Amino acid sequence: SIYFYFFRVTARFSGWNVYVTIHTDPSAFGRTEVIDNTLNPDFVRKYIMDYFFEEKQNLRLGKVFLKCGLFSPGADVLFSLHHSGIPGKKCGTIILTAEELSNCRDSAMMQFCANKLDKKDFFGKSDPFMVFFRSNEDGTFTICHKTEVVKNTLNPVWKEFAIPVRALCNGDFDRTIKVEVYDWDRDGSHDFIGDFTTSYRELARGQSQFNVYEVINTKKKMKKKKYVNSGTVTLLSFSVESEFTFLDYIKGGTQINFTVAIDFTASNGNPSQSTSLHYMNPYQMNAYAMALKAVGEIIQDYDSDKMFPALGFGAKLPPDGRVSHEFPLNGNIENPYCNGIEGILEAYHQSLKTVQLYGPTNFAPIINHVARYAAAVQDGSQYFVLLIITDGVISDMAQTKEAIVNAAKLPMSIIIVGVGQAEFDAMVELDGDDIRVSSRGKLAERDIVQFVPFRDYMDRTGNHVLSMARLAKDVLAEIPDQFISYMKSRGIKPNPAPPPYTPTGHTHHHHTQI
Repeated sequence: SIYFYFFRVTARFSGWNVYVTIHTDPSAFGRTEVIDNTLNPDFVRKYIMDYFFEEKQNLRLGKVFLKCGLFSPGADVLFSLHHSGIPGKKCGTIILTAEELSNCRDSAMMQFCANKLDKKDFFGKSDPFMVFFRSNEDGTFTICHKTEVVKNTLNPVWKEFAIPVRALCNGDFDRTIKVEVYDWDRDGSHDFIGDFTTSYRELARGQSQFNVYEVINTKKKMKKKKYVNSGTVTLLSFSVESEFTFLDYIKGGTQINFTVAIDFTASNGNPSQSTSLHYMNPYQMNAYAMALKAVGEIIQDYDSDKMFPALGFGAKLPPDGRVSHEFPLNGNIENPYCNGIEGILEAYHQSLKTVQLYGPTNFAPIINHVARYAAAVQDGSQYFVLLIITDGVISDMAQTKEAIVNAAKLPMSIIIVGVGQAEFDAMVELDGDDIRVSSRGKLAERDIVQFVPFRDYMDRTGNHVLSMARLAKDVLAEIPDQFISYMKSRGIKPNPAPPPYTPTGHTHHHHTQI
């Protein structure tokens, strides 16, 4: 889903006649109006921009760069302006505020019935259903909802249904909504009974005399002098539910905890040889490091302390050579946290020098490790994302499925990136997009695993930069929905966002909107 953002830029300068240019890579995106002769301009012009959790989005104000993820948590962003000609000369501050367009997320619940519809079938009565259309700017109509068919009646009562408000009227409450009523036919040649028009604003009045509509068949009306209508449709109930979005929770303070797990089994090949997936090439990152960096760089913007536990599995550890399926990459059992993505990469490189690649490839211990943490905070204040990077041949499939079914009840998601050329059938099965993962006859209550094979993102020329952005996008695209499905199933609402920052000595003048 797309979230639209408004921007208001408030700037304080030591000059006059001010404006700010906003860029999104790579093009200019907009320019505020010019405000004459003031040190504290309050810009009014708003900018709407699509927001995507799974992509790195840069925003540039004149010459200042911003990453979208950094200010999506709803707090205002402040940054200082410096004079390009005089180093160190400060010229004021810009405050950037972003908000989500709210009409994006309301869902309308409605129920209709009809009375005395025209009889269209030679035998028996009609089998009526309704089709809803929203009108577009250019006068065309787009279908947005079909009711079920109610068999053999001229007085149907249709089931209640929910429809996003933006699908119904694109957020414009006065836009025409057209409703057509048909008699269903098995061969698909449904007979048109008639139609009527309404608007969201009218429907929102709920059950009342205003929401009883005459169904009119224009052709019939032109032919028959005494034609009144082809029946009536009545709105029985109407209510609006607000759908919370991923960003509402992030703004309310939910933290995303990111854990990395790396496969140290012998099937990866000896790290000192160039054929190994763990090969340390001084000039180029290996597939493990690239996958880690691509995904980590985006997720880290949603984690305030940037400290990430990094674990390895399937290796023999010094000093006694015992095999471990959940060891800290930095060698510190008490504190497996690494500082930022760079810290994880460093610990990964160090551990390759000290541990011995071994096996088997067991996923369950790692999944259960993160699940223990997730189980301890189920109030919606934290959500856990586990990134497993593996060469793919899994040894404990039954235990892993059991672990996933249990983890699906917790605030966590699992991303698996498969590196190397192995067959990843088992991973595709764990992904659960086609068939939900089950264990001992129990289905996972949510789909929490997303699998991608790394090799799909290598382009022929060996250029990884573009493909790494695509990898991160594909891997992270499902996270907001998985996150929402957990919060929704537990009835957890986001906390209210903290109040926006107002710098001292600069009050906002509230203009009443007419």
